[in-house]
Amino acid sequence: MTAPPTITEQDQAITATVLRERSRLWHFIRRRVADQTDADDILQDVFYEFTQAYHLPEPIEQVSAWLFRVARNRIIDRFRKKKEVALEDLGSGDEDEDCRLDLMLPSPDGGPEAAYTRAMLLEELQRALEALPANQREVFIAHELDGISFKEMAAETGVSINTLLARKRYAVLYLRQRLQALYDE
Repeated sequence: MTAPPTITEQDQAITATVLRERSRLWHFIRRRVADQTDADDILQDVFYEFTQAYHLPEPIEQVSAWLFRVARNRIIDRFRKKKEVALEDLGSGDEDEDCRLDLMLPSPDGGPEAAYTRAMLLEELQRALEALPANQREVFIAHELDGISFKEMAAETGVSINTLLARKRYAVLYLRQRLQALYDE
């Protein structure tokens, strides 16, 4: 039985891995993340997690594959964290850039746990939608669930696009607040 590596040997191995994989991993992240600062943050998170995992008793067998898997997970995590969007930015023309409900819910193909979580979230979303004022609920459902554009809604109802955007924004803020506890779990 061989002796476990010393701290110095571990540090040298970590440094060698970081130097060897840094460029390739950064380019992998950068191709998937538009903002360079976000890409740098993700790379730093990956290497931080690597140093933490490297000190665990069980060795990482395929370091390169492990690093890329962690990077892919961090990229997905970053996209799941929706940033607040200024109200005037919502009307910028490309409405699909707005918060998309289907992307925020677990995939129905993700197995039994994901299916259960999805069903629970949809049930709670239904209750939260019912609590919204009617005009906010109608705009949210029309845009998010039925895929109707703000221009179409404005033409159909005679309500201005800015008013529709404001109603949806209030609905989104309320739903985020109401559903935050579930999302955190």
